[in-house]
Amino acid sequence: MMSKSYTNLLDLASGNFPVMGREKKRLPRVMTVPGVISELDDDQANSVSSDVPSSIIQDRIIIVANQLPVKAKRRPDYKGWSFSWDEDSLLLQLKNGLPDDMEVLYVGSLKVDVDANEQDDVSQLLLDKFKCVPAFLPADILSKFYHGFCKQHLWPLFHYMLPYSATHGGRFERSLWEAYVAANKIFSQKVIEVINPEDDYVWIHDYHLMVLPTFLRRRFNRLRMGFFLHSPFPSSEIYRTLPVREEILKALLNSDLIGFHTFDYARHFLSCCSRMLGLEYQSKRGYIGLEYYGRTVGIKIMPVGIHMGQIESVLRNPDNEWRVKELRRQFAGKTVLLGVDDMDIFKGVNLKLLAMEQLLRQHPSWHGKAVMVQITNPARARGKDLEEIQDEIYASCKRINETFGGTGYEPIVFIDRPVSLSERAAYYAIAECVVVAAVRDGMNLTPYEYIVCRQGVSSSDTNTDFDGPKKSMLVVSEFIGCSPSLSGAIRINPWNIETTAEAMNEAISMADSEKQMRHEKHYRYVSTHDVAYWSKSFFQDMERTCRDHFRRRCWGIGLSFGFRVVALDPNFKKLSIDHIVSAYSRSKNRAILLDYDGTVMPQTSINKVPSPTVISTINMLCADDKNSIFVVSGRGRDSLGKWFSPCNKLGIAAEHGYFMRWSADKDWQICGPCNDFGWIQIVKPVMQQYTESTDGSHIEEKESAIVWHHRDADPSFGSCQAKELLDHLESVLANEPVAVKSGQFIVEVKPQGVSKGLVAENIFTAMNENGRQADFVLCVGDDRSDEDMFEIIGSAMSSGVLSSNTSVFACTVGQKPSKAKYYLDDTSEVINMLEALAEESDCSPLEFGTVSPA
Repeated sequence: MMSKSYTNLLDLASGNFPVMGREKKRLPRVMTVPGVISELDDDQANSVSSDVPSSIIQDRIIIVANQLPVKAKRRPDYKGWSFSWDEDSLLLQLKNGLPDDMEVLYVGSLKVDVDANEQDDVSQLLLDKFKCVPAFLPADILSKFYHGFCKQHLWPLFHYMLPYSATHGGRFERSLWEAYVAANKIFSQKVIEVINPEDDYVWIHDYHLMVLPTFLRRRFNRLRMGFFLHSPFPSSEIYRTLPVREEILKALLNSDLIGFHTFDYARHFLSCCSRMLGLEYQSKRGYIGLEYYGRTVGIKIMPVGIHMGQIESVLRNPDNEWRVKELRRQFAGKTVLLGVDDMDIFKGVNLKLLAMEQLLRQHPSWHGKAVMVQITNPARARGKDLEEIQDEIYASCKRINETFGGTGYEPIVFIDRPVSLSERAAYYAIAECVVVAAVRDGMNLTPYEYIVCRQGVSSSDTNTDFDGPKKSMLVVSEFIGCSPSLSGAIRINPWNIETTAEAMNEAISMADSEKQMRHEKHYRYVSTHDVAYWSKSFFQDMERTCRDHFRRRCWGIGLSFGFRVVALDPNFKKLSIDHIVSAYSRSKNRAILLDYDGTVMPQTSINKVPSPTVISTINMLCADDKNSIFVVSGRGRDSLGKWFSPCNKLGIAAEHGYFMRWSADKDWQICGPCNDFGWIQIVKPVMQQYTESTDGSHIEEKESAIVWHHRDADPSFGSCQAKELLDHLESVLANEPVAVKSGQFIVEVKPQGVSKGLVAENIFTAMNENGRQADFVLCVGDDRSDEDMFEIIGSAMSSGVLSSNTSVFACTVGQKPSKAKYYLDDTSEVINMLEALAEESDCSPLEFGTVSPA
């Protein structure tokens, strides 16, 4: 049975939805207090709290990943399963960095197939003994989800491989995407079964579950949720080729904190958000955040580390010392270069072997001495590309050994099987250098493991390392996540075989003192930035990002992957028409200030002339002698004067208040302090220079201001040019009486002392001086310039220009953060509200209804 929320989420995907399989019995929900919790209904998509509120606050974190950190094995009698912790799993190791009293619950799938009739028993066993909640995926969904969308689409794309042909990488298939969404839905159901949303944190891991945040946020608006991507995030040029690019971006933005290993990966993600969603990030006190519908989505940059305790435990094991001695005997008199990689098309194993071949060819002195030990773990993916790489690797090993090998000497020792950490540690101990030639890799912890193993342990009775100073050397690809943190490594472009070979020669030929200094530098970093440090740092940032969750008012809007949560101040509420009409009817002196574009005229409208309804409504309001009505806009006075010519009693403030008139029969007044516009001759050539060099930009000249627009330019370049232009203009106009302002896709130069806030202040002051202090104020606008009007109202009440008993209705258009106390959803609601006020107005033509300045 498929829930409605699932079908809604797949609105964007046409075709047949995958079959979810038969409905299974749910796990009992885990609670922090005893009680009975009713069965959750998938259709209650707007729930924001748990069914039974907890009286005992106990923080708990739910770790969600594709696979649980447990090993499963069939019992010898085939009656049931036996389970044990997977000590190599990062998910298990990260517990060391979390608070000691924090309960950790895991949600994920198993690496084995469990029969349907065993799943309930296995689920209960894992929950009771391991605090793990397994997600069982139907076979058809699992294949399309993991081997299909994850491994054929996301994994290659995130590693910069585009599907140029049907046989190269695999073309996008809608059915695989639907399976990906279906699998994420199943994971979300398992989380929902055990979560207490008011007390729990949720930490989602990796690219398998990138749309899971939307499922969870849709159900629990205030859920504290983080996501960490362990793979690279590609540049926007690559990512935007993904047909479901926006769906995934918007889903990730439903998290509170998104983590990446390196700044490059984070920068690419932010660039995608800018280019595809129009979102710009801000950096405050070292923290990067994206403003997204009133929520600040944090961006965390922190490379993961290794588990120091686990490696040191292996090094103290007597078996390790025995293995090291055996390997030293095997490679006596040889200089060992070591590679440890998965069998994967992006690990660059074939390039590494070619570099070793080049090393032996260019430096014959290493014949019979240098040995490349390449450990290759079994492939986790499959496909024609992988088979071709495997064939090339085997052929290279054979060719190099036949060409340069001899009696008792093989330059390539290829180990093509799973190798445990204890066995790897022995190889690390004897290796003079570790070479990582991956063409793209999210992190790669092999260099970190190598450094710790070369350091050995401090125990006096056990020493797995060689005598003398601790030293190590690293040759690492510049395209892997750990490269920036290893400043002492020799960085390479693995595609350049010649320079990689020279780097390997440099590494094994370097003086021991230099190797020792580089090793010490690396060990200081690796030993202090371990997996516990990483998880502690991420969790602390998640706590900080989610601090205001329960203070703000939140609600979900949008369908399918357009769903997002709007978070606003608790005092911010929708304007009630009944409430404002009641206050309007009781008042005697009213000030009504209306923005134009986006307030009474939709931003998307091509024809900007006000409709007959707007003209009629404004005339009805103006006919009431208790009203002073103004349109306050950034548009020019000619356009506004022409459009509102039927409204004889309407006041107009044009160009943000530089020009102002109190009615149609009054002259335009200049409200700015500057009548000399000589500065335009300075500004215009500068703006023209930036326009010529920024494709898609243009200049708008007004009577009192000049504006540089870059909305149609490349987002990144346009933003960069705008910052440069702002600095340039501030420098050349330092002694001019003007203000240089940046806005959304604009840089504007205008006279000082001109703003919509000053317009409002002048109107309130004029009414007060004429003995008609406003007892009702309505101020409506939709953009940043209107915030000045909302802000000035508070100042006017403090200064006595407005009474403390004045009924004030500062209203923004759209649900977004604002200094206004009220909001209306769109221009149609604004017009409906004005029509309701007009109906309450006294429209008898008694006397002129606006207040002219004395």
